[in-house]
Amino acid sequence: MKKLTDTVTFRHGASIKTRTAQSPMLTNSGLDEKVTQDTIDYYAARSQSAGMVIVEYTSVSPNGGPSRSWAKDREQLAIYNDDFKPGLTKIANALKKDGNKAILQLVHSGREAQYRHVLGGRVEVPSAMDFPWIDYPLHELTEDEVWQIVKDFGAATKRAIDCGFDGVEIHGANHYLHQEFFSAFSNLRTDFWGGSLDKRMNFAIEVAREVFKAAEEFAPKDFIVGYRISPEEIHGDNVGYTWHESQQLVKKLTETFEFDYIHLSTNDYTSTPVDSDKNFAQLLGEGIQAPTLELIAGGIHTVEKMEDALNYVDIVSLGRATLIDPQIAYKLQTGQADKIFLEFSEESVKNSHLTPGLIDLLANAEYFAMPGIDYLKTLSTTSLDDVVTHDGTQ
Repeated sequence: MKKLTDTVTFRHGASIKTRTAQSPMLTNSGLDEKVTQDTIDYYAARSQSAGMVIVEYTSVSPNGGPSRSWAKDREQLAIYNDDFKPGLTKIANALKKDGNKAILQLVHSGREAQYRHVLGGRVEVPSAMDFPWIDYPLHELTEDEVWQIVKDFGAATKRAIDCGFDGVEIHGANHYLHQEFFSAFSNLRTDFWGGSLDKRMNFAIEVAREVFKAAEEFAPKDFIVGYRISPEEIHGDNVGYTWHESQQLVKKLTETFEFDYIHLSTNDYTSTPVDSDKNFAQLLGEGIQAPTLELIAGGIHTVEKMEDALNYVDIVSLGRATLIDPQIAYKLQTGQADKIFLEFSEESVKNSHLTPGLIDLLANAEYFAMPGIDYLKTLSTTSLDDVVTHDGTQ
């Protein structure tokens, strides 16, 4: 029977001390897309939040972000040149100081890179089409430009290795470029990158190939490589893909490459599709080829839910819970599970080192509605009109 306090060893030899991971969450702390002291303080406080901490989505290409920013000092981080390495090295060192693993999530934000437009850049997509909710121009990538982005993921992996990260996670979820290529709704191409299910998988396959190539050449043998996916993309009549197709994708990814884990991004770890009584973790788990492990994020806020989620996956991915209490893994290991903070309060916030941008976001976005959110509102310095409300979990 799986326990939260189990040591977990990945296929290439890396081990984590508990069956927990911290989900990648935007800290809204970057300045010129670079790490700030607020960023470092936030992650340093979370060196014991989970067996491994997956650092927020980090742009691999100049036009791969920033997304979802509302101010110059509230930006997404980047790693598309060596100038970003000093700050990211500080994050890796801060996270590893207590023996836990530091993973960097790599992304191209695709159509969601709205702040790149604000900064005068272009927003890149698989297919130029009308999205009713987007009011900025979109650039349809040429075949050569897509191949350059593929190479950017490899170069970013090399930089992550240089910075001391223990692994990388390829971001294939949450409507960013990977998902846009996989989606029949947003990918209308008829070249190598689209036109059939197999071709819609090609971007994910070629990025994975480039990432593993860099890892095999430059990383230690136990370097961790993961892939994050949203199990379905269904919005009313707009169907990008169903779990049947994402099950095929994770099967192909884990048959072709030696992924250490597949990470499911959901709002509720127990949720099921309309055509099955099984939940998404069970269904995609049938596609994941051993010894690749399975993670899931989605509403896992309490120890009881963490233990229940282990009935379906190998590792539970904790998001908002680690915003409230950055020492969850430590408390689990030391028999203090009953002392895990479950809501924001003066005591819990004192050691959480939430960034100012994150405080403003959480306090002003009704979506979050986290326990104790009223206390955060007393700390916020930004009005609701200034905040772009969104789910900060990537």
